Amino acid sequence: MISENDDSHNRNYPRPLEARFERALTPFHDFVRDQTTGSILLIICTVIAVVIANSSLAPEYENILAMHAGFVLHTWSFEMSLRDWVNDGLMSLFFFVLGLEIKREILVGELKNPQQSLPVMAAALGGMLLPAGIFYLLNVSTFSAHGWGIPMATDTAFAVGILALLGRRIPLAVITFLTALAIIDDLGAILVIAIFYTSSINLFFLSLAAVFFAALVVCNRLGCRRPIFFIIGGVIVWFAMLGSGVHATVAGILVALTIPARPKRGSEWFVRRTRKLVNEFEDIEAQATRPILGEDQQHKVVEHVQDSAKLASTPLRRWERALEHPVALFVMPVFALVNAGVPVDLSSYPALWTEPLSTGIILGLVVGKAVGISAMVWLALYLKLGRLSDGVTMHHIIGIGLLGGMGFTMSIFIAGLGFADSPEALVTAKTAVLLASLCAGLSGYLWLRLGSVRTQDNNMQ
Repeated sequence: MISENDDSHNRNYPRPLEARFERALTPFHDFVRDQTTGSILLIICTVIAVVIANSSLAPEYENILAMHAGFVLHTWSFEMSLRDWVNDGLMSLFFFVLGLEIKREILVGELKNPQQSLPVMAAALGGMLLPAGIFYLLNVSTFSAHGWGIPMATDTAFAVGILALLGRRIPLAVITFLTALAIIDDLGAILVIAIFYTSSINLFFLSLAAVFFAALVVCNRLGCRRPIFFIIGGVIVWFAMLGSGVHATVAGILVALTIPARPKRGSEWFVRRTRKLVNEFEDIEAQATRPILGEDQQHKVVEHVQDSAKLASTPLRRWERALEHPVALFVMPVFALVNAGVPVDLSSYPALWTEPLSTGIILGLVVGKAVGISAMVWLALYLKLGRLSDGVTMHHIIGIGLLGGMGFTMSIFIAGLGFADSPEALVTAKTAVLLASLCAGLSGYLWLRLGSVRTQDNNMQ
């Protein structure tokens, strides 16, 4: 095997300055691709938003978010506030990536194997129903009862980020279980948004969305792989969903389900094709008198290799990989910056524990998630409905349940839908979500960290 840094093959390319730059840049690339980076940026943007909301810049902050932006085509115009562009527009990319993950997990991931997927589904069910039930019981017959969807969701980025901080102290299967759980959780939240947080339905726009969704399905079945068709169709589905009354971010999930998950060519074809191209490249290299920059044939061979790789891979996987980092490092932090600005009044914090809205959210996320997830997994195992992956124990499941209470992004998102017309209730809900997410994250981390220490001590004995 030839190393990328093999000097014998790179002697014609003296790049001391470029090499130094690459060495300096590599740690940054590693940081960007690290699981915890998205969580760190979310925390930073959340703190910035809270600081701004409690400073003299708060009025300007709100005025900027209320500014309208859009575009004009002849006599037709379209505009929304910056906050709506983030919540309805950018967040659709988040839901699109989430939809790609859901489809992949169902086809080839943790959710494909019934023996392993049943405990995950049971955990997700318990982690949705019990928090919602706790909230509703505490808020029944009050104006805030319709906020029962707030404690149902789990913030995947935060929860997985906490697990990543634990490193090798926990099995990799624990992260896989939590990721699959969070995906089902978010899917449940999406259904709740589509069904229960839609005020009115415009059948014309809903039918238009259905027609173009069906067109994208047909494109998939016909073997279409060109991104432009899915981009144009996806934008139209988004506009139609926006006009239908159903939250526009649901379009992200729908379009993701139409993205092809099959390669155009098989792996055997790819192996034969690339071997032929590599041999052709070597033949040209043996006779070349100029660097590759001046050899058109070599460039064409390299481009053919790239085209072959695209044909042998799936659009679903390529697009997921292409978008996961922009979503984690830009979309989610921007969402936090726009929505996490909560005025902090320390004198009102004791009242959070007596007000039904905040109490329901905090108990639902911190207690409901932990108990619901753990109890349902235990019940599934007791009834022999599946099994846990190797290395995963009930101790890990309890830690996952605690981390599942980090609702943050999705919970704030649902709170914004449920209390858009009640600014005071929205501030209370956001504050409760932030406190609950903090408590859940700390308790989950400490539970798993201390448990791993005890396990290591026992193994040493």
